[in-house]
Amino acid sequence: MNKINIFCFGFGQVAEAFINALIDRNINFKLGITSRKDTHQIEINNIKINSYMFDNDKFDESINNELEKANYILISIPPVNGEDLVIKNFGISLKKNNNCKWITYLSATSVYGDHKGEWVDEKSITKPTSINGMNRLKAEESWIEISKKYNLPLQIFRLAGIYSQEFNILKRLKNNKVQLVNQKNHFFSRVHVEDIANVLFKSLENFKNNETFNICDDRPASQVEVAAYGAKLLKLELPKLTSLNDIESEMLKNFYKDSKKVDNKKMKTFFKYELKYPTYVEGLNEIFNNTF
Repeated sequence: MNKINIFCFGFGQVAEAFINALIDRNINFKLGITSRKDTHQIEINNIKINSYMFDNDKFDESINNELEKANYILISIPPVNGEDLVIKNFGISLKKNNNCKWITYLSATSVYGDHKGEWVDEKSITKPTSINGMNRLKAEESWIEISKKYNLPLQIFRLAGIYSQEFNILKRLKNNKVQLVNQKNHFFSRVHVEDIANVLFKSLENFKNNETFNICDDRPASQVEVAAYGAKLLKLELPKLTSLNDIESEMLKNFYKDSKKVDNKKMKTFFKYELKYPTYVEGLNEIFNNTF
């Protein structure tokens, strides 16, 4: 693969894992990223990277020049009040880009809403119940609209709940920060951040315009099931179950509103990808063996 020019809007755990996947495979790349801090340089594995200031409607004008030259553009910034900030501020620069081979918008499976524990795939009805899910769906629609208007190469990844070495239920159990709700027939899908990064890498050379993919593992499960396995690994008692009415966190309440099993067949078939962590069991075992 020749040297590639990448620009990442936002540089959270998914974007960083993606770049580390490129480094591990000795891919030659130029990278620009955004953060809310003033423009500065950061270093990843001895590679110097420009981080450009972008905070709502304030941004470093240099981003426009970087965007016009980028081959691959990853968007992991969440929408604000249903509005995608990248489209709002940089739509014209995207239009001017004649080198772009790939734009990936990272959405979320919350766009499906509640399906009463049934399976959903990319053709299922989207009926989000949470504000986050509604905003994500609006942003998806905005990206589809601008990609068709300017003939931009777009794919949408609907990510399930992300866990990683840094963010996982084992740490939350150790820190006594897990609240479990007694909710029957509540299923939720998740995915290890390394698997997201690997699929992003696969998509660099296997891309189809205007496609949407669910990115999740093979085994939807209840939060109680996952927590029970984590507690077993840590030799801790499982936290007591509580009622949904006793939960104060609005985010947690929204989490328990939706029950669905997310299908990943399209992802695995199209990208010819075998998950590194097909279920939470393999994922948590790896984290436990390397962290605890």
